Amino acid sequence: MALLAAIGVAAWWLASQPEGGRGLSLSLLLGAAFGIVLQRSRFCFYCIARDAIERRDPAGAYAVLVALAVGTLGYHAVFGAFLPIPAAERLPPGAHIGPVSLALVAGAFVFGVGMRISGSCISAHFYRLGEGALASPFALLGAGLGFVLGFASWNALYLAMIQQAPVLWLPHHLGYGGTVLLQGAALVLLALGLGRLGRHAPPLRPVDGAPAGAAIATASFPEAAPATTALSSPWQAILRDRWPPAVGGLLVAVIGVIAYLRIAPLGVTAELGSVARTAASAVGALPTRLEGLDTFAGCATAVKQALLSNNGAFVLALVAGAWAAALAAGAFRPRRPTVREILRNFIGGILMGWGGMTALGCTVGTLLSGVMAGAASGWIFGAACVAGIWAALKLRPTRPTLSQ
Repeated sequence: MALLAAIGVAAWWLASQPEGGRGLSLSLLLGAAFGIVLQRSRFCFYCIARDAIERRDPAGAYAVLVALAVGTLGYHAVFGAFLPIPAAERLPPGAHIGPVSLALVAGAFVFGVGMRISGSCISAHFYRLGEGALASPFALLGAGLGFVLGFASWNALYLAMIQQAPVLWLPHHLGYGGTVLLQGAALVLLALGLGRLGRHAPPLRPVDGAPAGAAIATASFPEAAPATTALSSPWQAILRDRWPPAVGGLLVAVIGVIAYLRIAPLGVTAELGSVARTAASAVGALPTRLEGLDTFAGCATAVKQALLSNNGAFVLALVAGAWAAALAAGAFRPRRPTVREILRNFIGGILMGWGGMTALGCTVGTLLSGVMAGAASGWIFGAACVAGIWAALKLRPTRPTLSQ
């Protein structure tokens, strides 16, 4: 309660500031809400993909489909107000609609491999900071270094692959209604495919003394209490029990639509990349010119001119909101990481940083916000990212034990 009250007071104070205060204030509130939702519903793209691939458990993947479906409807309703006619020469302001190229595929694939190595996507590393995951800072530090390596390779990739790459926004070709119908049909087909996947799920040994259904719930979410037949009180259901994945997906979509309408599309790498770009620029480690980079929307990076940006406020509040949720749920459990865990997180972070910079965003920005906007780049990022996770899992699979 003290953390949430502090966020509320900070948002109230920022709202009264003349220079961008209202944007910072709303960013704090949305970031805190996003952190709470991620922590309570365990909305981690890597864990969701791993469960679907290795454990044949589609519950988390359904949550992503719910988020994309609801977000698509919300985004296109907003687009109708911003840009009533999706003319071929115009794009909706600020939307995560990127070029489609081999660089996008490579960046997304490497990002997926990095998630497998570090054990989380970047957004999950942020919310796990709130749970006391002391290895996550090393993943974020590695991601910063990965961004610097991405800046170093950007000019060559841009000139070879990105400069002439098409920027495919589906409403240009199908209109808003056609895009909603096409994406809705694609999401339904994916849901049907996941349903077939779930029917072939291998049984997991249930927790001693718990019903059979408790095994899957605690396998991916170890802090969740075993399922019981007794009904929880409302406070128990909200504060301590894990939220149903579909509820998490729905709330993620609602936050995403509000964020786009009022500030900018959801994304968690813009501030991290900007800090890396500012630091590398200060020591002369960047090329003198990054060709075309600042012309793209998405999780855009820039040399920082102010201490706090909207995305920076969003990310800080995300961590604080996840911390408050973890404290309420009894899931705040700091543990000293091993040297092996530190190295894995750092190496995985480097790959995610390079992949996120090259693909102009991560699983939240390019995938989630991109698909909601009807961008082909979002769909391609998602497919290549899942391919990277799949390849890395096949090279070194995880064991589906309850300790994970």
